[in-house]
Amino acid sequence: MTRPPTLRLTHPAVITAFLMVQTLAAVFFLGDVVTELFTDPLGPHVVLEGLTALALISGMAFGTLTLRAALDRLRTQSAALAVAAGSLAQVIDTQFTDWRLTPAERDVGLLALKGLDVAEIAAVRGAATGTVRAQLAHIYAKTGVSGRAQFAAFFVEDLLGSGVPAIGAGPSATSS
Repeated sequence: MTRPPTLRLTHPAVITAFLMVQTLAAVFFLGDVVTELFTDPLGPHVVLEGLTALALISGMAFGTLTLRAALDRLRTQSAALAVAAGSLAQVIDTQFTDWRLTPAERDVGLLALKGLDVAEIAAVRGAATGTVRAQLAHIYAKTGVSGRAQFAAFFVEDLLGSGVPAIGAGPSATSS
């Protein structure tokens, strides 16, 4: 199940909306300053609006730089995610080959890793739930795990690199 995206101030659409509002306000204040320069060139109202316009233009420049950085970061993260997803798929395929899973067991194992329950796997594969349970039992036996959680954890550990430290093996256990 996917979660709806959260709205953050660094989200490109939010920054773009703020930039548009700032642009409109800056155009308004600059237009007002230009028209009032002819009637009261150095009046406090003109100076205040001029400073406001300058602040808005500075904010637009900062917002543009922030938007560009956010878009660059988004592109980089998307590329890294695509690489990670491809790498995970390759790790899973290699491990399934090492375990000598049959094509049917590979399908069931992949669907189990995706989070489908026995009934959903059976529906997707057009098989009986008993058949899927038997295939999962064969997979667990071949992999040496006791169930779905350990089966999934095997691949999560690969993603984390060194895995989860053993109990008592934290920083305080190694320092003397």
